[in-house]
Amino acid sequence: MKKIVIETDQAPAAIGPYTQALAAGPFVFISGQIPLDAKGRLVEGDIVVQTVQVIANLKAILAAVGLGLKDVVKTTVYLADLADFQEMNRTYGEFFPQHPPARTTIQVAGLARNVSVEIDAIAVKKEWHT
Repeated sequence: MKKIVIETDQAPAAIGPYTQALAAGPFVFISGQIPLDAKGRLVEGDIVVQTVQVIANLKAILAAVGLGLKDVVKTTVYLADLADFQEMNRTYGEFFPQHPPARTTIQVAGLARNVSVEIDAIAVKKEWHT
């Protein structure tokens, strides 16, 4: 199966040995996104502000291959503090109002750059034109 590397300057560049996203077959696997802007600067703020930025990053990566949030089938949300769950969940729900993807949400001991939230995603693309 051919793997396709997905990169866009509309989302923060990878800061380690990984890609923003990788397609394999019909699936697009998006690496965990934290609240960095497209230039790699930390977007500070509460869980709502951070969640909005993370989802903006996911949207930008999806758009690079002609997809949108409607094409996401699975996400994993990593929270530094489950006390933020309610506000993260409300904000997340605004971006996935109907038929949201399957999701796992877990509290972790810490996240890169001491942020409050990280989200990775899997999307499906029916056809690839390379």
